Amino acid sequence: MSFDYCHPTAPHKKLRIPNWYVSSLMMDRALDAVARRVKKLDREHDIPYLAGDSKDGKTVYIDRHMPSTWQYKGRTIDTDRFLLLHEEVEKTLIDQLDLHYLHAHQIATRAEEAAVRAANISWRDYDRFMQKYVKTMDDERLTKVPADLDLKPYRDEHDTDLLKRMAADVEKGTLPEGTDADALHAGIKGQLRAIAAYGTVAERKAL
Repeated sequence: MSFDYCHPTAPHKKLRIPNWYVSSLMMDRALDAVARRVKKLDREHDIPYLAGDSKDGKTVYIDRHMPSTWQYKGRTIDTDRFLLLHEEVEKTLIDQLDLHYLHAHQIATRAEEAAVRAANISWRDYDRFMQKYVKTMDDERLTKVPADLDLKPYRDEHDTDLLKRMAADVEKGTLPEGTDADALHAGIKGQLRAIAAYGTVAERKAL
């Protein structure tokens, strides 16, 4: 597994600036550190939304059709590093802090964006390139999905659709006998409001 490290084999020398100083070099080193901790990178499968993790967290999957490099303004950009950062941050927040996927995804995306910008790359150009290879959950090209892919993020991402269908059923009166329709409906609407307040921009627009 090879990555575009700033210095993959040489030991890190102490910088002539405080270690907490925000800089592109420090971000580059942070990406190196994250990439080195990935036990296994698999690029042999079809993965919804470009990348994902195994259930045990030992494997990071990147979609087999996603190029590992991108030609950008005369530079060869290793896009795997940014995807690895996103997946590792997201997985850690979900598994260790029990965050909802929508919240973990927001933080991971901000980290990914910061890393992209630190590499002097336009986030808009980067995102446009990545979106060309995204496969959604109902994509017919998903023919080779790994058996141990962690599906929790994909289930959580569609919470808004599920909640809307549940709310519609409550309003139609199609409920099990003995169900408190008013309380259930209030709970569903409250959850939708929470997602609207803390979810992604796209999810807020969909509500």
